[in-house]
Amino acid sequence: MIPPMLKYLIKQLFTKPFTNLFPANRVPNDTSAFLAKGKITPPIPVAENYRGKLSYEHDKCIGCYSCIRVCPANVIKAVTDKDGKRKIKMDVSKCTFCGQCIDVCPVKCLHSTPEFLLADYDKKSKNLTLE
Repeated sequence: MIPPMLKYLIKQLFTKPFTNLFPANRVPNDTSAFLAKGKITPPIPVAENYRGKLSYEHDKCIGCYSCIRVCPANVIKAVTDKDGKRKIKMDVSKCTFCGQCIDVCPVKCLHSTPEFLLADYDKKSKNLTLE
């Protein structure tokens, strides 16, 4: 008698995967053979209210630091720019994408973008730091 788990594993070998393949626009150039064979699918659009990577309008910020007070992950730090104006610096690698900083900002200088591929080898990468 075949154990139930083994039966399930054999069945899975012959079924299509439930996940989507990696989006074609993120594939390195040297994998064009996969694109030609149709093994890589086009990207799936994100939902309308998707909370992706944050964007920050430096010039619009008034330096009230409301976002710092509500951030549960301590992503946002207070900084002073060259002109002596109060601004913020964000470490996106720590962000939980809760959106509280966006909601509390009185001048709406923080926004969510549809960008979700944030993986990087360097924690201090410019891709993961907003100033």
